[in-house]
Amino acid sequence: MKPYSKYFEKIRIRPDPQAEAKSRAPRCQWDGCDEPGMHRAPVGRHAEGQYFRFCVDHARQYNKGYNYFSGLSDTEVARYQKEALTGHRPTWKMGGSSETRAAADFSTYRSGRAAYHNRMGDPFNMFGEQQAARKPREKRLKPLEAKALETLGLGAQATGEQIKSRYKDLVKQHHPDANGGDRGSEDRLRSVLEAYRLLKQAGFC
Repeated sequence: MKPYSKYFEKIRIRPDPQAEAKSRAPRCQWDGCDEPGMHRAPVGRHAEGQYFRFCVDHARQYNKGYNYFSGLSDTEVARYQKEALTGHRPTWKMGGSSETRAAADFSTYRSGRAAYHNRMGDPFNMFGEQQAARKPREKRLKPLEAKALETLGLGAQATGEQIKSRYKDLVKQHHPDANGGDRGSEDRLRSVLEAYRLLKQAGFC
């Protein structure tokens, strides 16, 4: 056989698709690694949709220490899990007030009589006549929320602006800088900060 036979020229090698992908892949983002970054790893909370690019070994190492809820308290984790049941969308309770009952049957009155119009029901308040007589619904507070409002010296009907205003006034009043460096009211300031943080997380302000 000749060293340069015509049969050698007909040999074809199938290209490796992984090798081609590796050549186009970005470099691994792990410090000091020059391998191709073929695997994605999530950046973390508040950066959804963003990923690091690692090689397979560093992707495994990163995933072992990854914690989406890092830095959150148990209460915040439980709240996130509860909201995840509805896809983090707002929900409303089923049913309605006593005013949404079906209207009585006034078919005994003829349509031309005034008595029919006087007694005609408006269960959904389409004509706005019940708006003035309707009483504002009181908020049902959880024990921690009620305690937080009590710490700020406010009631259950306090608005978000009232909570923010009261919080700013108390911080100015009890901050050490406003008292000549005196830390005597530091515990009071800490309780005010915790109460405001709880109310803010609960959506009061």
